[in-house]
Amino acid sequence: MKTKEQNKFENISTQITCWTGSSTAFGIAAGVVVVWVITGPLFHYSDTWQLVINTGTTIVTFLMVFLIQKSQNKDGKAIQLKLNELIAASRHASNRMVDIEDLTELELDVLHKYYAKLSEKAEADDDIHKSHSIDQAKQQAYDKQMSNRIDSGQE
Repeated sequence: MKTKEQNKFENISTQITCWTGSSTAFGIAAGVVVVWVITGPLFHYSDTWQLVINTGTTIVTFLMVFLIQKSQNKDGKAIQLKLNELIAASRHASNRMVDIEDLTELELDVLHKYYAKLSEKAEADDDIHKSHSIDQAKQQAYDKQMSNRIDSGQE
């Protein structure tokens, strides 16, 4: 369970993230830059004048990185859960795809190659309603293996 502090931080970070992505926030940021540029001649383009904008933008960027990452993590989890629900609810989808994000990069590359081949097979089919899935391919491989055993007299 989340503590009150975690919920409060989550609510505040969500509000800040939503606000900083607004047109108003962009307008304010652009306005600050315009004011800074206009004041350049007044301050003779001094090192302090440059330091003000550099420090301000660095601090804002540093803090926004964490807020954006928090927001991305939450959105990513929500999307994964929605996709997992769709996979679980679909009669033809492979349940092996649930929590696929836990696989290594190499394992994901292997699956990507497999799905690229499935895509090629689907494009070659005349029937757009025909399904191609991992489970179907596994069953076909098993059937083929059994057929080869019967043909060679091993059964």
